[in-house]
Amino acid sequence: MTHALEMIPARPAPPTNASRINLARVAGYGILTLWIVLGLALVWYLASSWDPAKIERYGWRYLDGLATTLMLTFGSISLGAILSVPVTFARMAKNPILNTVAYAYVYVFRSTPMLLQIFLIYYGLGSFRPQIEAIGLWWFFREAWYCALFAMTLNTAAYQAEILRGAIESVPRGQTEGAKSLGLPTSITFWKIILPQALIVALRPYGNEIIFMIKGSAVVAVVTVLDLMGQTRYAFSRTFDYQTYLWAAIFYLAIVEALRHTWGAIEARLTRHLKR
Repeated sequence: MTHALEMIPARPAPPTNASRINLARVAGYGILTLWIVLGLALVWYLASSWDPAKIERYGWRYLDGLATTLMLTFGSISLGAILSVPVTFARMAKNPILNTVAYAYVYVFRSTPMLLQIFLIYYGLGSFRPQIEAIGLWWFFREAWYCALFAMTLNTAAYQAEILRGAIESVPRGQTEGAKSLGLPTSITFWKIILPQALIVALRPYGNEIIFMIKGSAVVAVVTVLDLMGQTRYAFSRTFDYQTYLWAAIFYLAIVEALRHTWGAIEARLTRHLKR
């Protein structure tokens, strides 16, 4: 057996290379400077074009449109979450009929624009007014707000179903096999073991879907729903002031940033046991 007679002497840490100016760094600083200049120019423009009379006349319309946008978005997200559960199980079912119907629903609503879906529901179903009146649902489909909510719900349910299905299937099969080896019922295995892990995986895609629906809800303005974008178009048609659209953009940015930080805090809270 051999052994070392002396230890290798300690060596100093390698010297750190001083940062040098390169093309990528210069380009990055240039783009950052450009964004800062554009931001300052936007602030200057809004400050110099401030008109208290217009704010007093149309400010409440923006707040009303903001409330409509939030109600449409979170209403459709909530209803879509409920609808996505049976669609998810149908997509995962071994029954070919259920699987095919669920696949067709998801495929159609994910492959067509939401604006087209709103048009088909609001304008298209109006062609069947006698039949809809016969079943007592004309009160629902004659209102643009209800049609927009219905179309947005169907749209987001298709996306949420795929998010949930992918999250459930991402859980390793060893989790299910381990639960079976312990003699746990299938329902307990799903609700206590599979679903909690799947929801953690689906948390960030769900946040992205909510942000997508907030921005996508602007299309409902074309069917006379006075959401934030609809009220902005109304204000612009009366003033022809480009500033009206800038304020709408600021409102949308504020909503998305608030939601992003809130969702990030929720995700950090729920996944705190996964961090080392």
